[in-house]
Order: sequence, then structure tokens, then C-alpha cells
Amino acid sequence: MNKIETLYKEWQSLQPLKEQDQNRLDQKFMLEFNYNSNHIEGNTLTYGQTELLLLFGRVVGEATMKDLEEMKASNVGLKMVKEAALDKEQPLTEYFIRTLHQTLLREDYTEYRQLPDGTNISYVVHAGQYKTRPNSVITPTGERFEYASPEETPALMTDLLQWYNQAEAEGTISPIELASLFHYRYIRIHPFEDGNGRISRLMVNYILYRHGYPMIVVRTKDKKNYLAALSKCDAVVGKIPSDGAQASLEQTKPFVDYMTDVLCKDISTNIAIVKDKDRSIWWYNGELITFKSQNTINLLDALNENGKITVRDLADKLGINKSAVQKQLKTLQDKGYIIRVDGRSGYWRVIIVCTT
Repeated sequence: MNKIETLYKEWQSLQPLKEQDQNRLDQKFMLEFNYNSNHIEGNTLTYGQTELLLLFGRVVGEATMKDLEEMKASNVGLKMVKEAALDKEQPLTEYFIRTLHQTLLREDYTEYRQLPDGTNISYVVHAGQYKTRPNSVITPTGERFEYASPEETPALMTDLLQWYNQAEAEGTISPIELASLFHYRYIRIHPFEDGNGRISRLMVNYILYRHGYPMIVVRTKDKKNYLAALSKCDAVVGKIPSDGAQASLEQTKPFVDYMTDVLCKDISTNIAIVKDKDRSIWWYNGELITFKSQNTINLLDALNENGKITVRDLADKLGINKSAVQKQLKTLQDKGYIIRVDGRSGYWRVIIVCTT
């Protein structure tokens, strides 16, 4: 917590940011959050596809309609959260969470599953409504871990919102502790048939943004540690859903520690992007990338200036041979730093962004 306080004070000392820096950070977060939060749940869009979809409405490469619509809905949900968080007079309500869920799922749909014994079942996932059937998860050890039943969910959600609004008013715990504890309690209820993970991560950011902190991203590459932190809390709290829905700050320390670390890293990255004006430092999906080769930087600059530039023109511009240009283009493309739009006859879009 001391580290967060130090970083937060440094972050506050940089406010207000220049309009250009603020816009770049807003775009950075929007892309990273939507990509990672949905990718954790199985969305198959790449980071580059996500950028082109959300910034330009373009679809590149193969993608299912479900993944595309899911990503667009996620961005609408993020905007809802930011707008609601700024209204300090309005307490958090169940109605808002159900409306947010309706926004993410868009409409009711039918899920088809095959049970371990081979039996085929189907059920309707309701958008904006609490679950009508039990839900659970199979743990890494093969055990079934049950969430709150449909019958007890409404009362537990009412209790959750009453607790949150009271805890926020009292102000005895920090915003990241409040956000982490809300996330854990909410997940143990698992009030909806689908979308609970996405809702929980949105609500973490609702709480942080409401209290003047930068929003954070739980990244798909860190999914294992994220779920492990939640699992450690489950081991302390026990399997009874109502106990999980009323877990204490002490019981959820592993998850609070994990989320605190995520917040520290994201504030540190934001500070570095604002302060470290270095042409060799670029950011891509939560990482600061340092290019040691000036040729790579010059190539990226050339593509940013003219996405339709030819390999021959790049070679002439950079003063290197065509094979070296093609090799660099392939490396950058394989890493996801650049993407080819509309195939060979199209243009290059640079996804990675310079910090200057």
C-alpha cells in the first residue's frame, strides 16, 4: 500500500496531463482492457484486430460475428462504467449491474453443452437477468466448485451492494482493497449465467475510476496467476457460497495483493509513457518495448507516414536491401506490432505506438 501511495502521488503530480498524452493513454487503456478482458474468456480476436475494429470499424482476417459483437459491446460497457463512476452522488445499484450485463450480452441466447456422460443439454442465457439455473466450475484438481444458487442470488446481490455503498461511505479501506474485495465477493455469487468475469473486471475499474485512480488491465498472459490468486482465497474462505459472498479483507489477501501489484505496474507504465520521451521506447499491449535498431524505428515511422509504401521504397528510404526490409516486416508482423489490412494489395497499419 505504501508503494501505491508513492506511485499515486507521483501520478497526481503529473496532472493535468497534456491533451495529447491523455488521449494516447485513454486509447491505450481502451484497447488493452477490451482485448484482454474478452480474450481471458475465450474471444479469439487479436490485439491488432481489436484496434482496427474499435478505432475504425474494420474487420481484418478471420473472425466470428460473436467475437466481433462481443468486443464492440465490451467497449460500450466500458464507456458506461466511466460515465457512471463520475457521478459521485449516485450510489452503485443492482439495476446498473444488470443493465451493464444486458449491454455486454446484448440479447438472450441458447447454450448447447455435452455432459461428461455424453448427454446433450441446452439452456437459455438471459441478458440482464440473474441466473435461473445453478452454475459451477471444475477446479484444476477435478472437483466441482459451486457458486450461489439461483434462489439465494438476489438476496446476496442486495447484500453485496449494501455492503459496498456503506464501505465506500466509511472510507476505511483503500480503493484497490475495496475493488478487489468487491470482485471476489461478486465472483463467489456468480449472479449471471455468463459474463461474470467481464462484469467483475469492469466493476473493479468503476471503483478505481470513481476514486481518482487509473483503471487497470488484468492481462490474458497473466490469467494463470489471476485465477490462482482467487483460488488461494477460496481455500481460506471455504466452499459455501454465502461465506464467499461475505468474505473479509483478511481472507482475500492473496487476491488483494495480486490486484495491488497490477495497479502498481499499470501506474508505473503510465508514468513512464508520460515522462520518458524516448524514440526508442514503444508500448504494445501493456509492455514497454525498447528497439535497439534505428532501422526498425525508421521503418515503423515510414509505415506510419505511408501505410501503402512498397518494399522497394522502404529499402531506398532506409538505405538497406529489400531482403532486410522483408525480414524486418515479417518479424514485426509475427509479433503483432504491425498488421496487413486488405491483404497484399492493401496497406500496413502500425499497432505498436511510440511513447513520444
